[in-house]
Amino acid sequence: MMKIGLIGTGIMGLPMAQNLRNAGHQLYVSTHRSPVPAGLQEAEACANPAEVARAAEIIILMVPDTPQVEAVLFGDNGVAEGLENGKVVIDMSSISPLATKVFAKRINALGAEYLDAPVSGGEVGAKAGTLSIMVGGNEGAFARAKPLFEIMGKNITLVGGNGDGQTAKVANQIVVALNIEAVSEALLFASRAGADPERVREALMGGFASSKVLDVHGERMVKGTFDPGFRIALHQKDLNLALSGAKELALNLPNTATTQQIFSTCVALGGDGWDHSGMIKGLEHMSNHSIRDRYNETEG
Repeated sequence: MMKIGLIGTGIMGLPMAQNLRNAGHQLYVSTHRSPVPAGLQEAEACANPAEVARAAEIIILMVPDTPQVEAVLFGDNGVAEGLENGKVVIDMSSISPLATKVFAKRINALGAEYLDAPVSGGEVGAKAGTLSIMVGGNEGAFARAKPLFEIMGKNITLVGGNGDGQTAKVANQIVVALNIEAVSEALLFASRAGADPERVREALMGGFASSKVLDVHGERMVKGTFDPGFRIALHQKDLNLALSGAKELALNLPNTATTQQIFSTCVALGGDGWDHSGMIKGLEHMSNHSIRDRYNETEG
């Protein structure tokens, strides 16, 4: 049994924490923003991140964005105040690779290890313990944390040094976003041409176009089930990291930029909280055509 601190028990963090608890580990949860959530009542409540860091051997963060990570680590009563030699901080949020390198150096200076370990797989993967985990940091800290990663995920890769895990996650989000955009366009084209988008999706699943996005998100698109999941606002945040990083690296990512604009259309329609498969609603709005009109008529 290990003593594990967990800061951030939302859509992703809660099921990840539950899997760690079910494996027999003792959990410490910060209540500086909200009470210990239902479904994790066995965890010990700590008043703030500093208390979590004092109590735990390994401290895991799962919060929305770079400013929140910085505040949890280095703000008043932050994790940094409770660290000592031998402890490990693992940031499983998806944040800036450049900021991650700075955070890691500051944590290392306190005698603790730092791993950036963002995940892919969404709420479904978090609940099933099948997340892909992309890790940046040194091999010793990775070896120590790997048994915990194996509880939360299946595809676990030490990509390189601090920041490289976050870089891999940004790359992942580019691929996922462009896949969602491609599936959206394909189903919109099929529907407008008069074909049943669900049957087209089934046909495509048997060929080279098959993908997890076509399978899972394609079904969401056809049925109109856009409850997150992974919210458009968060995917926009990740694409902002990609586009700002590309600017610094003098790269052109034209399709990433276009896809970000489609997400912006969704946000303008009130969809920042939709699942990212709801991107199709932005394209439908621009085309004045919904693929679900025909589907719903058939079902009715």
